[in-house]
Amino acid sequence: MTKKKKKDDETLAVSDPAGADEGKLPRKLYERELARLHVELVKLQEWVVAKGLKLCIVFEGRDGAGKGGVIKAIMERVSPRIFNVIALPAPTEREKSQMYLQRYVAHLPAAGEIMIFDRSWYNRAGVERVMGFCDESDAQKFLRMTPAFEHAMVDSGIILLKYWLEVSEEEQTRRLESRINDGRKIWKLSKMDLKSYARWFDYSRARDEMFIATDTSWAPWYVVNSNDKKRARLNIISHLLKHVPYEELPREKVKLPKRQEPENYRAPEYTYRAVPELAWPVK
Repeated sequence: MTKKKKKDDETLAVSDPAGADEGKLPRKLYERELARLHVELVKLQEWVVAKGLKLCIVFEGRDGAGKGGVIKAIMERVSPRIFNVIALPAPTEREKSQMYLQRYVAHLPAAGEIMIFDRSWYNRAGVERVMGFCDESDAQKFLRMTPAFEHAMVDSGIILLKYWLEVSEEEQTRRLESRINDGRKIWKLSKMDLKSYARWFDYSRARDEMFIATDTSWAPWYVVNSNDKKRARLNIISHLLKHVPYEELPREKVKLPKRQEPENYRAPEYTYRAVPELAWPVK
């Protein structure tokens, strides 16, 4: 694929959206930078609430590209009352009878809200189209109508950021194989993932057409090389902070108040049902 990709204020012609690998990021560096970015995300959160901003962040990408990890990194230190993760299940029979975009509209942000879509309305351009869950005519209709839908979002004051996480064939294989024998990750591997894995180039063609139709000046796609998960998380959060203007709000100095006196309080005389303290190994 040859496609114009946005990188900060530049546009680069790329043939491989996964880009060139720069090596794995050291863990200590990652943890230090992530902690710094978490502080900035809290400042952004407070600014969004104070100014009544509406922020919508879309994450799309191949299976195993690391969308969930990025979202987890963003959500780690912020309020789930302000940052909301939307991961809709398969549509119900009633929803299938509705206008396609209808069930997504209900989850768009109001003032003071940040909505993060873990996959989004772009399901129609990707998995639904590739796996035959919609007619090709429906997919083409979606590609035609989506720019206008997103223009209406932006006109209403929503700040819309769309991220596509791209992973190489080799790295995707490694990640999906790692899920097979890991009891912590096996839930991430569905039958649909296995079917999708076999159709790499069908997904590539669908992705290319999606970019051409929906990469607009008012709602551009930002492509992320996610072969290194840690580097991808830092890059995305840094990009997000740069593209949503915010300022640090003044904050009163916090001092813990004096605790009250016991005033004859006595602990009750009954046996608690305590959680056993196990002998965990020190090393």
